[in-house]
Amino acid sequence: MSEAFAFVEVDWAGRTVCIEHRWIAPERTTAPLIVFLHEGLGSLAMWKDFPQRLCDAALCRGLVYSRPGYGRSTPRAAQEAWGLDFMHQQAHVVLPAFLHAVGIDPVAQAPWLLGHSDGASIALLYAAQFAQAIAGAIVVAPHILVEELSLTSIAAARTAYLETDLRQRLAKYHDDPDSAFWGWNNIWLHPPFREWSIEAEIEAIRCPLLAAQGMDDEYGTLEQIHGIARRVPQTELLELSDCGHSPHRDQAERLIAAASAFITQQTGDKP
Repeated sequence: MSEAFAFVEVDWAGRTVCIEHRWIAPERTTAPLIVFLHEGLGSLAMWKDFPQRLCDAALCRGLVYSRPGYGRSTPRAAQEAWGLDFMHQQAHVVLPAFLHAVGIDPVAQAPWLLGHSDGASIALLYAAQFAQAIAGAIVVAPHILVEELSLTSIAAARTAYLETDLRQRLAKYHDDPDSAFWGWNNIWLHPPFREWSIEAEIEAIRCPLLAAQGMDDEYGTLEQIHGIARRVPQTELLELSDCGHSPHRDQAERLIAAASAFITQQTGDKP
C-alpha cells in the first residue's frame, strides 16, 4: 500500500523549497526502487494509480514526487522564469538533493527512474550525468530535441489555458496552476529554446534503457525514441499503437507489462 504524501525541504537556486512525495510499498525493503518523474504539466497526483500498479506488477518499491512549481510542492517565485537549462537543473541539482533529503544514497542503492515527457528528459540527463547512481531508466514520450509538432501542441495548450476550463482542471492537481502552466509553457515557447537538444549528452548513458512512445503522440514524433536508440545502443524500444502522448493513461496495461518485464529482466527474480 502507498503511504500518505509527505514533504521534505531542499535548497535550490538560493532558496528552500518543499517537495511533496509519496512512498509506494516501502515494506519491500530489499526490492528495486522506481522513482517517478512527471510530465511538464504533471504532479504526484496526476499519475493516479499507475505507479502503484507498476510497482505491484514488478514487485518494486516506488517514490513519486512533484517537482518544485507543481502539485503541492513550493510554487515558482513570483516573476521567476525558467532558463534554457531547466531540465538540466532538475536532473543535476534538484533530483539528487531530493534523493538525499528522503534518505536515499543512489550509489549504495541505485534507483530506477521512470519519467514521462519532460520527466523522461530529466531521467535521461540524470542517467548521463550519474552513471554509478542509477540502475536503469524507462523513458516514456521523452524529448531529446525540439520538434515543430511539439511547439504547435504547446502553443495550442496556451490557447486552451487562456480560453477554456484547462486552468480549472489543472487546479485539481496543483495548488498554484499558474506556476505549473506558465513555467512550462513560457520556456518551451521561448524562441531560443528551439535550439535545445540533449542528443550529444545522452551518448554517455550506460544503464539499461527502455524508451516508449505512442504512435499518435501529439507532442513528438517517433524520431525522439529512434534518436535515443541510435545514440544509446542498449536501448530497447516500445512503440504503442492507438496511443497519444500519455501511454500510462492510453495504454497502461501494455506499458506496465513491458516495463515490469524489463525491470525483471535486468534485476532477475530478486524480491
